[in-house]
Amino acid sequence: MCAVIWDAVWVLGLIKAIQGYDQTLGTAFSTYAVPKIAGEIRRFLRDDGLIKVSRGIKESAWKISRAKDALEQKLGREPHLSELSQHTGLPVEEIAVCEIALQQADSLQRCVGEGGMALEHMLGDDGMEETVVERVTLRQAVEKLPEKERAVIALRYQKGLTQEKAARVLGVSQVQVSRLERRAIDRLRRIIAG
Repeated sequence: MCAVIWDAVWVLGLIKAIQGYDQTLGTAFSTYAVPKIAGEIRRFLRDDGLIKVSRGIKESAWKISRAKDALEQKLGREPHLSELSQHTGLPVEEIAVCEIALQQADSLQRCVGEGGMALEHMLGDDGMEETVVERVTLRQAVEKLPEKERAVIALRYQKGLTQEKAARVLGVSQVQVSRLERRAIDRLRRIIAG
């Protein structure tokens, strides 16, 4: 999976955690944020990433895959669509739809044509603005933090370390990491609200 997509998923979780955190409830930000980030990751994985495929198509594709394996062994070659249709009882059109729907998505960085232009440069970027703006806003806000607070945010929410492990990396106590984290989150809220 592309690192940019994972970055966007955890950043979205972190932004939602920053926006929804209520420190008057007496819980640590990390206690609130970690499940929020994990939830975004689970949602992303559950929804099949970028392309949503229905359960019915997945079940038909599984049936087709088993039939294809059985027919390949029996025939000694890859079966034709008509043979798969007869073996599974599914129409040829449905078999074709299932195979297309479950193909891997093409890379936007793949070069096409004589000029070798990447697909990403040939397509519009409509719909990405909000995600890009959120990522840029968060990155700019994090860059405005003092160095130690910036380091704590990176260790805790980008690297996923516990406060104790982050403290060892930074050479400070866990209590200091907790305080730095709380200050950083408060500053991020003020900067983003801003």
